Amino acid sequence: MLIAIADVLDAGSCGRVRAMVEAGEWVDGNVTSGHQSALAKRNRQLVEGSPAAREAGAAILEALGRTPLFVAAALPLKVFPPLFNSYEGGEAFGVHVDNAVRMLRGSDFRIRSDLSATLFLAEPDEYDGGELIIETQFGERQVKLPAGHMVLYPASSLHRVAPVTRGRRLASFFWIQSMVRDEGARRTLFDLDEGVRGATAALGGEHPAVVRLTGVYHNLLRRWADA
Repeated sequence: MLIAIADVLDAGSCGRVRAMVEAGEWVDGNVTSGHQSALAKRNRQLVEGSPAAREAGAAILEALGRTPLFVAAALPLKVFPPLFNSYEGGEAFGVHVDNAVRMLRGSDFRIRSDLSATLFLAEPDEYDGGELIIETQFGERQVKLPAGHMVLYPASSLHRVAPVTRGRRLASFFWIQSMVRDEGARRTLFDLDEGVRGATAALGGEHPAVVRLTGVYHNLLRRWADA
């Protein structure tokens, strides 16, 4: 399931997050790479755990909690503290798959990476190239979204970032451990949630059909959730 989520950060919030991270310390992006990723990765990354990364990451996590589409699609149990990367001057990230388990440096916090997320912090016209290219069962999908918008996709997907040939691509990236491990079950719950919302708008929340559908949703979630 690949979902674009608009306006996770509004223009003002996005500008503040961008200012925070641009003022921080940037290092070689391979500081967080696994062996496979290190062979393909050429970018810069904000120092993990730095004051700038923590402050900007906290703003993003707060915004995610106010984004119903993210909650419905991801059913988040744990969210890895957001990281930040930068591509320019031909930098790119070749085809790779994200590590199955991510650990926070200097702590015992770890998650199973069910979903990956990229939150764009630069406008598309600020740079050429830099598309996030995700391989799906329907072929490659190219993603390049407005600043403040986010794409959510399975962490098991093969994906890459095309070379940035002009300007600078700035983004946040992170992983989510869902309450529902199975991707097919998450898709079913998401579709059912969308159906319940539509039925509620058409019939009202107290309509017997809406009440029954809501019950089905929660009973399936109860059956499938690890939390």
